[in-house]
Amino acid sequence: MSRQRTSGLRGCIILILALGCLVAAAGGLAASELPRWAVNNFGFPSTKHGWGMRVYLSAQLYIHRFDLTQPMDTFGKEREFEISLGELPGQVAQRLQETGFIRNAEALRIYLVYSGLDTTLQAGVFQLSPAWSAVEIAQEMQDATPTEVNFRLIPGWRLEEIASALPVNGVAVDPQEFIRAAQNPGGWWAGGDWPQGQGLEGFLYPDTYRIARTASVEEVINLLSSRFFEQVSEELRGGFRRQGLDMVQAVTLASIVQREAVIQDEMPMIASVFLNRLAVNMKLDSDPTVQYALGYQNGRGGWWTNPLSLADLQIDSPYNTYIYTGLPPGPISNPSLEALQSVAQPAQTPYFYFRAACDGSGRHNFAITFNEHLNNACP
Repeated sequence: MSRQRTSGLRGCIILILALGCLVAAAGGLAASELPRWAVNNFGFPSTKHGWGMRVYLSAQLYIHRFDLTQPMDTFGKEREFEISLGELPGQVAQRLQETGFIRNAEALRIYLVYSGLDTTLQAGVFQLSPAWSAVEIAQEMQDATPTEVNFRLIPGWRLEEIASALPVNGVAVDPQEFIRAAQNPGGWWAGGDWPQGQGLEGFLYPDTYRIARTASVEEVINLLSSRFFEQVSEELRGGFRRQGLDMVQAVTLASIVQREAVIQDEMPMIASVFLNRLAVNMKLDSDPTVQYALGYQNGRGGWWTNPLSLADLQIDSPYNTYIYTGLPPGPISNPSLEALQSVAQPAQTPYFYFRAACDGSGRHNFAITFNEHLNNACP
């Protein structure tokens, strides 16, 4: 009896050892084959991983291979996805799943760790599509260069300032080509009928825009000018008519108000001064019109020379309102909606003069007579 037990025990031990050998052999095969499979299907792993971690991550990639290589929606369209500064890879993967870009957040996180892309994700706005695989999305998130940029057109900029700011902000347009096209809009322009020889200075609406980096000059100009006509309501146009001004004249006056005003709530007062002067055929005597006529002055304040000299005030230009009565031939800047509204609905005042207050606040002192105006001079 005891011999049979001993013999049976021996058999069990041999069987266990044999099974152990088979498991070890299978494990050894997996340890050698899985990393090779992962390299063939998902590229080389990060060099920071040791052999054991490579085997583990390779096994995880094999388990999640479908979720990593099959798109969520083969007919899905591109849309924006933003990664915030400091956001962790796991958080990014979870949001991608929640917003319908990928099937499995954990699968993507494993791939990011395996490839080392978890350390190179960039903050920014990306154009991603659920028609891409999770691997393709992970690789796309390594380049934060957006296809579109935010461009802010500052109220009071003249045409040349807009032209030079576009490429600086990432819009690939030639500034000189932009200026030529805006000065002479052709049949491509979306604004419809337009006075012959009238450029679009003043009609490029100050706002923040999303513009494609590769947008053409024509596309940019149409975008900036169409926003202007969207904002100029019939009520605003009626206000211009009540002041005896057509559209170009109203925008011209608003462009002067824009450059004269430092404090926005003074715009209706400043507009009233100029309208009072126009009503009695009095010269506007506006410094910004001279600055516009002078153009770019290297070493003297760029496009808006300040202060002006007596010689500057004598420049012979139809834009010089110290010499010529009435409005200049066109706008001198691109005015804000507030400046346009100040012309449509000016304050009702008896003032014919204004000058900067002496307290550095940016406000102005207004006067009815020239003597009062002189008395408002700073000591």
